Amino acid sequence: MKRVVFHIDVNSAFLSWTAVKILKEGGTQDIRTIPSVVSGDPKDRRSVITSVSVPAKKLGIKAATPVSMALRTCPNLVIVRGDFDWYRQCSRGFIEICKSYSPVLEQFSIDECFLDMSFRLYGKGPKEVAESLKKQIFNTLGFTVNVGIGPNKLLAKMASDFEKPDKVHTLWEEEIEEKMWPLGVRDLLWVGRKTEEKLLSYGLRTIGQLATADLSYLKRIVGERGAQQLHDSANGIDNSPVETEHPDAKSYSAERTFPKDLSDPKDIDRALFKVACIVCHRIRKDMVKASTVSIFIKFTDFSTLQKQCSLPQPTDITALILNASRGLLSEIWDGERPLRQIGLGLTKLSRDSAEQMSLFEDPKLDYYRKWDEDYDKKQS
Repeated sequence: MKRVVFHIDVNSAFLSWTAVKILKEGGTQDIRTIPSVVSGDPKDRRSVITSVSVPAKKLGIKAATPVSMALRTCPNLVIVRGDFDWYRQCSRGFIEICKSYSPVLEQFSIDECFLDMSFRLYGKGPKEVAESLKKQIFNTLGFTVNVGIGPNKLLAKMASDFEKPDKVHTLWEEEIEEKMWPLGVRDLLWVGRKTEEKLLSYGLRTIGQLATADLSYLKRIVGERGAQQLHDSANGIDNSPVETEHPDAKSYSAERTFPKDLSDPKDIDRALFKVACIVCHRIRKDMVKASTVSIFIKFTDFSTLQKQCSLPQPTDITALILNASRGLLSEIWDGERPLRQIGLGLTKLSRDSAEQMSLFEDPKLDYYRKWDEDYDKKQS
């Protein structure tokens, strides 16, 4: 039977959810239809934008930029304050509707999830079911979603990003060459800014070029493990399951609030190192390993940004988790704006002690493990 995976993504989640709240409270203007943004403090021009309406995006306004910059682009920009308690309510409602279509659900973030629909179509076509799900979310909760459909999580996620908002897209194996290969390498899932820069410097600009590149050539650019992952992803290969977390599954996190706002990258890195040490010590103490790393930062106006990534395999090694979190930080922080707080979270936990043999090819791993062992002894 053909595997069918949905990726459901709320369109401009924080802004859409804020729009729903304003309309519920008697507001007459839908901020989704005008140039508008969500930020920490609408009165503070230094505040950072966390979500952008489609009309504002068309003007070139982006998330993670200061309000002052956006106002130079659009002086009449509508700026509203975020409400995370309300966002959590919206997220719970969204997830509950998705679960009614399939109990095999993996929540990827507060505003997106994967569904394994392989045995849940009941004779209907995947697009028909996706349209029904999308319509139910809008009619019940008042906001739109995109649904991507594919044979695995990677292709479903890529499909949901094709065109927004309020769309259903497919990306089957036979559609990869036409729909995915012409896209830029940055559009490939898990390719960040630094990896993009490396690939572009070697003349690899499209996903198709990445997919057809010689593996030995890619290894010289991004290393052995990175090369295989990029090559597989560019060819639509992803065997990871849609993982439903059990009710007793735990997550681990640590955060650091600074006595005074920090903007020096060295100080921020030291803070990130400290929270990584704390959270990794906790998972080793409970004898679990993490597959997903998430990071969040809070600015002086109390607005926040967050990002997460999946690790190649579960680990409890501080150095590996720290390196992943550093990569995430470089994606969401410009290296200059002062930060009030930084946090690190670990999810997708397992007690599997097996490790891929490729890891043992790295001579530094023994040193990393010894460092962790010494650190854990000092904490006991």
